[in-house]
Amino acid sequence: MPLLDISIIPVGTDSTSFSSEVINAVRKVKRKDLHYDVTPTSTIIEGDLEQLWQVAKDIHQEAISSGPNRIITNICIDYRKDKKTDMNHQIDTVENALD
Repeated sequence: MPLLDISIIPVGTDSTSFSSEVINAVRKVKRKDLHYDVTPTSTIIEGDLEQLWQVAKDIHQEAISSGPNRIITNICIDYRKDKKTDMNHQIDTVENALD
């Protein structure tokens, strides 16, 4: 299943914190009932490709409308076609190799 790694960076605000942007993004993801994981630097979302494009667009537009003068949205999509995989499988593969 494709994965989207997304981070939002608001520029031109009075604060160095952007946890409110992350909270707004996660709320959008939860409403779409997509599996996700929040990391210290980004949010990883699992879904079909069209869902991922739409949620990335929604997150970006929400960030723009929330007030900052500038928004930088970084996205990375991991789309493997040769076999079925998911977020948990990829993490388990690494962790099992470390044992």
